[in-house]
Amino acid sequence: QVQLVESGGGLVQAGGSLRLSCAASGRTSSNHPMGWFRQAPGKEREFVAAITVERGSTAYADSVKGRFTASRDNVKNTVYLEMNSLKPEDTAVYFCAAKQPYTGLYDYSSAYQYLYWGQGTQVTVSS
Repeated sequence: QVQLVESGGGLVQAGGSLRLSCAASGRTSSNHPMGWFRQAPGKEREFVAAITVERGSTAYADSVKGRFTASRDNVKNTVYLEMNSLKPEDTAVYFCAAKQPYTGLYDYSSAYQYLYWGQGTQVTVSS
């Protein structure tokens, strides 16, 4: 079992920045590729970013590419999502998730590939 706790959400003006953190704990938590998803009111959960364990290889949704950066600290078992140039359409609850271990970026954007989920943190971008 892996436990995930997100933090860092809040209210920011358009064009601003936020840094989300996701602390992982539990058995073999360091072996899981990690992902970030978001869900806006009335919309389905969508993929945002993913990052592998060893090389820190990343993948991003087109809507955030060039603005968001995923990173991880394997010593601290923490992953981060640096969000810059935020837009009102980025408003959502952001979730981190732990992917099936040793799967790298395989099918990285599919939520069903992720075994464990955090509780989410709200990000609100005002215009």
